[in-house]
Amino acid sequence: MAKIAVINRNEKRKKTVVQFSLKRAELFLVINNINASIEDRYIARQKLQKLPRNSSPVRVRNRCSLTGRPRGVYSKFGLGRCKLRDFAMSGHIPGITKASW
Repeated sequence: MAKIAVINRNEKRKKTVVQFSLKRAELFLVINNINASIEDRYIARQKLQKLPRNSSPVRVRNRCSLTGRPRGVYSKFGLGRCKLRDFAMSGHIPGITKASW
């Protein structure tokens, strides 16, 4: 089980990403626009750098929704590998069975 503070920090990052996503998208349009002047692109880059670091979606970590485990998370289910196996073996996930051949 991950520390509650680490899980809460990640949730706070998710909220920050959503909050600044529109502003970041607008700035990226100006930065990547070839027809814009160099000064405008430079100003847009400076504004982007002044945004909070946690507004970048790269800083959000996928975690297990039950335990908070950061590694081995299946994004389709939102569960870590250990909990996914437990649920699959007990039959709580439809369509998932243990492989046997």
